[in-house]
Amino acid sequence: MRLLCLLHMVCLAGVGGSRARDWAHHGAPMFADLTVREMKAVRAYLHAVPELQLADARSKTLMKNSILLMELHLPRKHEALRVLDRGQARPPRQARVVVLMGNQTGPNITEYIVGPLPAPNSHQVKTFKGGRPVRFESRPITSSEYEHITDILKKITTTAHQLLLETTGGFSFSNCSDRCLTFSDIAPRGLGPGERRTWVMLQKFVEGYFIHPVGFEVLINHRDLDPDKWTVEKVWYNSRYFDSVEELVEQYESGGVEKLQLPDHDVNDLYSTYIPRGQSSTPTDVHGPKLVEPQGHRYFIDHNFVEYAGWSFAYRVRSSAGLQVFDLRFKGERIAYEISLQEAIAFYSGDTPAAMQTKYIDAGWAMGSSTYELASGIDCPEISTFVDLHHYSDTDKPVLHRNALCIFEMTTAMPLRRHFNSNFKGGYNFYGGLDNTVLVLRTTATVYNYDYIWDFLFYQNGVVEVKVSATGYIHATFFTPNGLHYGTRVHHHVLGNLHTHLIHYKVDLDVAGEHRAAFGFKRLCEGRNSSVIVCTRQRMKDQRKFQSIFL
Repeated sequence: MRLLCLLHMVCLAGVGGSRARDWAHHGAPMFADLTVREMKAVRAYLHAVPELQLADARSKTLMKNSILLMELHLPRKHEALRVLDRGQARPPRQARVVVLMGNQTGPNITEYIVGPLPAPNSHQVKTFKGGRPVRFESRPITSSEYEHITDILKKITTTAHQLLLETTGGFSFSNCSDRCLTFSDIAPRGLGPGERRTWVMLQKFVEGYFIHPVGFEVLINHRDLDPDKWTVEKVWYNSRYFDSVEELVEQYESGGVEKLQLPDHDVNDLYSTYIPRGQSSTPTDVHGPKLVEPQGHRYFIDHNFVEYAGWSFAYRVRSSAGLQVFDLRFKGERIAYEISLQEAIAFYSGDTPAAMQTKYIDAGWAMGSSTYELASGIDCPEISTFVDLHHYSDTDKPVLHRNALCIFEMTTAMPLRRHFNSNFKGGYNFYGGLDNTVLVLRTTATVYNYDYIWDFLFYQNGVVEVKVSATGYIHATFFTPNGLHYGTRVHHHVLGNLHTHLIHYKVDLDVAGEHRAAFGFKRLCEGRNSSVIVCTRQRMKDQRKFQSIFL
């Protein structure tokens, strides 16, 4: 009788585990990014709404209503849990659409929830707590606005043409061939509410132009939606401020300002390139180590649903923010409802006006949709599964980014655990060890000069690790002697500015149940000067569940 009861319990557990797995698989599409079909349907629907009067995003005028961003609108958590934990029908899919309403008496930014997908027939305004609207001047800069900034820079640099030629050794902003100038613009665009004033610095347009500033910066007021009314408020040249470009040129020509002369540009200088230089003792004609999967993948992927070594989860790459994971389970039990990248911020210091004002909030620079193609064998191992992504950001149609996400399993070259039990006589009683492999979910985001590599790593012992690696180019400004208080000289006239990166994730833990985990987390973390890691570990230790699963 006892044996029969035990077998019955084992069968019920097996059925329950299978059912939970099926429900997780069934619910994963709730978190999948918008498809091309859905994006096109949402655009067509909104453009057909007469009162919105939508125009193409890429048309040059700024006095227009146009779609800035389109991405999935997530269902509410309690709705999603009914699907994930009870197997109920998925709620209708919806899109979140950010519209720039520039063709209005009072320009504004309005967000709409559009659905149901894939054939939308209704929309509603998305409201926020407090009811405070986002100022139109705070909108992200668009490609159309960049066109007008380029136009005003052409006028500015035409006035200062001779000055720039002499300063840079023959570089100019327009009517150039191989010696051209480009620019980088700085955020925030003002220091007070309602401002839209941007410092712009010129750079040599060569490989790695981010670290080729030429010492010429201008402050452009571009708040008005009529670019003909834009003005230049300040100019900075060779550590001095001027009220206009004309004032600078006049003093430059009369000898009232010290002339700056950069070293002649050497096309063979590898300083800012990615071309290897110097001698290496490592043989380049011999292959380095490679990952192999002799019998194929050990993980399972179905669209945005992934399973591996007891893990299961759904993922998305949000166009505004980036890589996100939902319904994260280990051995059938949910560990987290959501672990999602939300924002990356960088605060800079410096001596030039562009440097001292730089405070980048990267979601406003299309961080999530800057997921470009990954190079097999460099960005991800050759054995990786590569996934295409589509984004709708400052565009008039979905944009395809091929091979922009990769999934692969790798060895850590470190045992997960091991013990050599010596008999202290030159031999041993036993040896035990376990190799350690991990599944990696990876995207990158190239936000102008920076390349962020975003990883989720899933270990076989129930550990999940979230990691970011930064590479690319530094955000550099023109070197001045006083700049040494704010950074390090990295080249003749280049300062590497001191700065701080802040990476923000949303972590919604559901350890041992949604409500108990949330309450315990708050209780343990209140009043402590401790990290989420410490609080999370303590919570799990108290409940004696999933003691090895740390964030």
